[in-house]
Amino acid sequence: MGLTGGIGSGKSTVARRLVQRGARLVDADVLAREVVEPGSDGLAEIVAAFGTAVLDADGALDRPALAAVVFGDRSARERLNGIVHPRVRRRSDELIAAAPADAIVVQDIPLLVEGAMGPRFPLVVVVHAEADERVERLVRQRGMTEADARARVDAQADDEARRAVADVWLDNSGAPSALDAAVDELWQQRLVPFERNLRLRRPASTGRGVVVDADPCWAADGARLAARLAAAAGDRGRAVAHVGPTAVPGTAAEDVLELQLGVADLADVDGLQDALADAGFPPCPDPRPAGRHASADPGRPARVAVRPIGSPEWRNALLHRDWLRAGSPGGSSLRRPPFASSPDTLSVAESWAASSGWRPPMR
Repeated sequence: MGLTGGIGSGKSTVARRLVQRGARLVDADVLAREVVEPGSDGLAEIVAAFGTAVLDADGALDRPALAAVVFGDRSARERLNGIVHPRVRRRSDELIAAAPADAIVVQDIPLLVEGAMGPRFPLVVVVHAEADERVERLVRQRGMTEADARARVDAQADDEARRAVADVWLDNSGAPSALDAAVDELWQQRLVPFERNLRLRRPASTGRGVVVDADPCWAADGARLAARLAAAAGDRGRAVAHVGPTAVPGTAAEDVLELQLGVADLADVDGLQDALADAGFPPCPDPRPAGRHASADPGRPARVAVRPIGSPEWRNALLHRDWLRAGSPGGSSLRRPPFASSPDTLSVAESWAASSGWRPPMR
């Protein structure tokens, strides 16, 4: 899982609690120091890029001096990141590969959002505290000036960007005991069963059949899972889409997201099984029809259909969704839970497509 949060949010506190529960921690900040230790090729490349003024009297990296060079210079920061980040990723991969098969590995990455790394993880946890509270903590706990603390907070991703990638949002604005309790619940109720499901290549239970009121979070959840599927599928994936009832605002439905992953041909339906399983979407036990996957995460039920682009099933899923989004003209009485794509609904939807000029969206 990926763990992130703004500076002063309490992310390190969450990481320590997870380690106490049994997690293996891969800390990007620790690794960023390791890969530029004296004598390392990382430090040599930094000196070549920024000069010997970024070294202290002992020949080690003078971090405040380097920060003064890059903090207000975007191109300099990007150059530094290009030196450090690939080395951190390689070292992270080594540590993850060495973990036991049943380990829950927590990657603590301060700039997970800024680096657009969210879709690489089956689960992302964001630790949150309000900006003013984080500034106060930085002043009190780290001895920063208020101006320096606020500049560092403002330089990072905002709450909206963090929420977009967060599967779990941990609020650290209350007592430390409340945060510990939230982490313990996350561990027991979600992380432990999620790890087991991933390892055994089995979906979590989706709780079929219970229709609930529309949830305004469904759209953001669908977008986040679609990005994860797209990252897992790589070049073989096309036009990942949130479909089904949860993709239609205001529609009552099961709290199970339906997603469709388009592929070029039938060979990719089977060829993507392992990649999707690694991303948190193992194949469904019933092999018929092919290309059916479901989320291994007990906290976010979802089903995935992998379909060749241009197939009737691929087209019908998009048509039915867009027809209902348009208000199901010509067939409002057919819009009802449970969400069903029957011959009657498709016939009316096809008439709407012909009259409106609808075409299947390809992105």
